[in-house]
Amino acid sequence: MNNYFSTRNTIREYSDAKVPKDLIDKIIRDAAQAPTTGNMQLYSVIITESRENKDLLAPLHFNQPACKNASLLLTFCADFNRFEKWCKFNNAIPGYRNFQSFISAILDVTIFAQQFNTIAELNGLGCCYLGTTTYNAPEIASLLKLPELVIPVITIAIGYPKNSVQEPTERLSIEAFVHNEFYKDYSKETIDRLYKEKENNPTNRKFVKENNKQTLAQVFTDIRYTKENNEIFSKLYFDFINKNGFNFPK
Repeated sequence: MNNYFSTRNTIREYSDAKVPKDLIDKIIRDAAQAPTTGNMQLYSVIITESRENKDLLAPLHFNQPACKNASLLLTFCADFNRFEKWCKFNNAIPGYRNFQSFISAILDVTIFAQQFNTIAELNGLGCCYLGTTTYNAPEIASLLKLPELVIPVITIAIGYPKNSVQEPTERLSIEAFVHNEFYKDYSKETIDRLYKEKENNPTNRKFVKENNKQTLAQVFTDIRYTKENNEIFSKLYFDFINKNGFNFPK
């Protein structure tokens, strides 16, 4: 187990082996022991296994390979629908259609999803987070028939890894993000030193060349996560969340 955390990696290619339902159910039960706001468990997860429905979801995740060949797709949602109904059915007046409650649900579902991811990998499964869930949340919600107050947050593609050997993903040293006592801001010299290994990584150097850019930073700002796309998807997600019951301060 100790070696798992230092060498784990995202898996995007899966074998044809089917993940047993009883294994998934056990992993979910164990993951549900994760911390949660006030023990409210403000999350739900929708499991997609059928080829038909995976094919419908794939374009909403930009046809990522992990999405298309996974054994299962699990869409993790922030969910105040269930808890609000429980309150109303028990003569309690809920007051959770607000920004603070949404953040509580976001934290709950994020912790739950990561707990699931970790336990799944410890059971020999491979996982891949699909961040595209928020980009096309309205369409995903419609396809999965999500009611008001249920917001898709993250999708995890899961299956048995196709390849037994995986190269660990490069990461910044802990010096880059650990601050003792107080936050210490970064000088240009420090930034250059902290990102040097990442920039010299052969895979990242290949990205720079393939995209005809001068630096790895430009690959992020100009290709992968552009300002234009961030603003478009921000508005889409914000409007969807408001429309589906959570009222944010203006």
